[in-house]
Formats: sequence, C-alpha cells, structure tokens
Amino acid sequence: MDIAPFKSRQQPMRAPRGQQGFTLIEIMVVVVILGILAAMVVPKVLDRPDQARATAAKQDIGGLMQALKLYRLDHGTYPSMNQGLKVLVERPADAKSSNWRSYLERLPNDPWGRPYQYLNPGANGEIDIFSLGADGQPDGDGVNADIGSWQL
Repeated sequence: MDIAPFKSRQQPMRAPRGQQGFTLIEIMVVVVILGILAAMVVPKVLDRPDQARATAAKQDIGGLMQALKLYRLDHGTYPSMNQGLKVLVERPADAKSSNWRSYLERLPNDPWGRPYQYLNPGANGEIDIFSLGADGQPDGDGVNADIGSWQL
C-alpha cells in the first residue's frame, strides 16, 4: 500500500503577503533597548524632586502675581498686609469697593505645605510673594532657599 497520497505535505508557515510580523529576537532586542533607556532616565527623574517642587512654587507664585495684578486693576492698589492673600478668595469685611470679586478658587500652599508669604511693600519689588523653601526658614541655600516673585 502506497501511503504517499495520504502523507501530508509540510509547508513552511508564512503569513499572507503584507502581514509579516516581528520575530521573537526582534521583540527581545526592542525590550532590551527600552530597558536600557529606562535605566538611564528614571534615576535622573527621581533625583529631582526638589527641583520639581521649586518649579511648582514658581508656577504658583506666577498665578498669585497675576491674581494680584487683576485685584489692583479693580481696586487701584494691592491688598494691604492685613488683608494679605486671603483677599483673593474671600471678600474682606471692610470691603469698600462694590467691584470685588473672587480672583482665585482657593489659595495654594507651597509645595512643602505652608502658606505663601506676602509683603506689601516688598523688599525686592512693589510687592513680594515667596515661599520659605524646604526648611520653612528665611534665606537658606539649595533646597532651603527662598523662592520668590523677584525670581520670575
């Protein structure tokens, strides 16, 4: 008996034209390259939380300065030291101007969880808004340095 007609032909497995995929080796090479890139980038990103906090503080201060400029346009002057930054979110009890409005939804705290400081008149400009840095003390170096509106 001849089994040749029953013998299955072995044909190489090929994808239809235009639908070729990647080999396992190619995929592994890409994964290794991505792993190497991640190993180089992740430590640099994780080593900069203090720089990220300083950048966030500068952005907050910029927003507060814009709100204070709008307040000055409406009232002709910046808020007093007694009114402070709170006047940007709450109408003061002694409000003489009928054109008061809320200038911010809420007052942000600095990235270390403390309120921003406000000086009128400022030591570095007409007004100053600043964070006392990581240590919460005036002056300081590095992460403990003050971050203020005069740096924008």
